[in-house]
Amino acid sequence: MKRKFTFIFVTLLFIVACGNSETNETGKTEVLSKEWDEIVSSSNGTEVNLFMWGGDEGINQYIDEWAAPRLKEEHDITLNRQPMNTEEFMQKLLTEKKANKKEGTIDVIWINGANFKNAKNADLLLGSFSKKLPHFQEYIGSKDQNAEYDQGTKIDGLEAPWGNVQYVFHYDSSKIDTPPSTLEELKQWIHDNPGKFTYPNVSDFTGNTFVKHLLIKGAGEESGLLAEEFNKEIIKDSEEYVWNYLDDIKSDLWRNGETYPESLNKLDTLYSQGEILMTMGFNEARAESLIENGTFPESTKSFVLKDPGSVSNTHYLSIPFNSPNPEGAMTVIDFLESPEAQIAKMDPMMWGEGTVLNFDKLSEEDQKIIGNLDRGESVLSTEVLNEYKLPDLDTGYTEWINNEWANQVIEQ
Repeated sequence: MKRKFTFIFVTLLFIVACGNSETNETGKTEVLSKEWDEIVSSSNGTEVNLFMWGGDEGINQYIDEWAAPRLKEEHDITLNRQPMNTEEFMQKLLTEKKANKKEGTIDVIWINGANFKNAKNADLLLGSFSKKLPHFQEYIGSKDQNAEYDQGTKIDGLEAPWGNVQYVFHYDSSKIDTPPSTLEELKQWIHDNPGKFTYPNVSDFTGNTFVKHLLIKGAGEESGLLAEEFNKEIIKDSEEYVWNYLDDIKSDLWRNGETYPESLNKLDTLYSQGEILMTMGFNEARAESLIENGTFPESTKSFVLKDPGSVSNTHYLSIPFNSPNPEGAMTVIDFLESPEAQIAKMDPMMWGEGTVLNFDKLSEEDQKIIGNLDRGESVLSTEVLNEYKLPDLDTGYTEWINNEWANQVIEQ
């Protein structure tokens, strides 16, 4: 895996240095200068190839059994889901770019984070298309936090938000009457309940994000900058709060903080066995399936920290530089950002994840539908989740936490 990443990175550098952006720019301008009605009309009767991870049956069902039939009925578009891991279709696009292949086979890709950053830097994407999408303009907007930065990389309209999961804490309501609502209250709860709380090692995404919340709190008024490019000066101003907090709670953690669960799965196991009274993680609805299969107690509920808030993780759809059907790709992405498609995706019988649409911009009818949607008793309301939602941070902060945590916490 390490060799594969090195090869991709070197290839990216080669392409950035030797790319033929001038050749591709004409095609981009031609498509992106069209009126929306013309784009939709051109997409009628075409096929769109969506390349995406295919490892979840609920997600596959949503695309194949819900989205594809409706796209066929409304736009006469045949949506072909092509299951492929992200690194594989990234490598495919890199190879095609190097070979100056002006027409490929991929129309839409599911992407975010470091993969988007690499794709942008290597000029693998069509161009700034999201502003052309009516549903993006009406329900999201270019000033939305999820539309400006993708884990620190400026989006510049090169991808459109598709889905969102939010970081929540789960707790056993039969043993905790009122959960903490701020980091300071959480600290006090840990002191009052020694041995009943811990968090995963920061090499795990869940544990790393727990520490990100401390970084956000420590940054104070500058916290909004953490979603932009990595800034060492912000770390200098906030790291004291981070390490002091973790040092303060350490002796009252599970096993006195001498060891930490290596994964979210291990943390969930400790919670399900009653050794600890809280677990945590991305996806506000994830406890529902664990309650249903008996892993978590039926009394499991969730909460978010109102101070500093709740980090969210957004994923996106984008269009490759050599899409054979960019008009169809834009029509599909616009449809997948519609209230109808986003609400259907929230249904736990399908995908169950959160919407990227601004709740306040939705019609009263759509707000009511979401309010009546039974996502499960452990799931917080969309209004609460949106009120305290924070963007994810630049990947540089993830690396900083990984590099510093062991020295500051384990070896102290």
